[in-house]
Amino acid sequence: MLTLFHAPKSRSTRMIWLLEELGAPCEIKVVDIVRPSGGARDPANPHPHGQVPALVDDGVLITESAAIALYLTDRFREQPMGPAVGDPLRGPYLTWLAYYAGVLEPVIAARWSGKAGEAENAAYEILDGQLKGALERGPWLLGDDFSAADIMFISLLQFARQMLPPHAVYGDWLARAQTRPALARALLKDDA
Repeated sequence: MLTLFHAPKSRSTRMIWLLEELGAPCEIKVVDIVRPSGGARDPANPHPHGQVPALVDDGVLITESAAIALYLTDRFREQPMGPAVGDPLRGPYLTWLAYYAGVLEPVIAARWSGKAGEAENAAYEILDGQLKGALERGPWLLGDDFSAADIMFISLLQFARQMLPPHAVYGDWLARAQTRPALARALLKDDA
């Protein structure tokens, strides 16, 4: 049995969305996290940094959104949300998951905090070009196939649309995603 450790309106909401897309049964345990507005580390949360998401599957702890997304999309293949090993789209899929965690999050965090230097600003321009280009070929990051990689990036747009330039392609991407029934179910569970 899967258990997702979740804090409402946080990065773990995207994992609820992914679980809904996959049709994966999961228990959701709400935990407290430290937020800019306050809060405290919850001793019931197994994440080593007291953050979310954290996923436990049969006693095995998986943390970090990209790792959880990859784990879940490999484990639940009935409703594919990521290309399988051997699929030509597997490389781009893995690249987008890693790109989110390794490039987008640090660059956006630096810009959000006002600490972006020349390197972060240059990376932001490249990131914008990469993302915009993929979506212009789209409609999803992997072309015609909606995947967990889309969920990762779209979750940023849901939280802070202003973090990416005002290209129509980003607004259209977000609008397409918002029509997905799994997202509506996830948002109901997020607010529960």
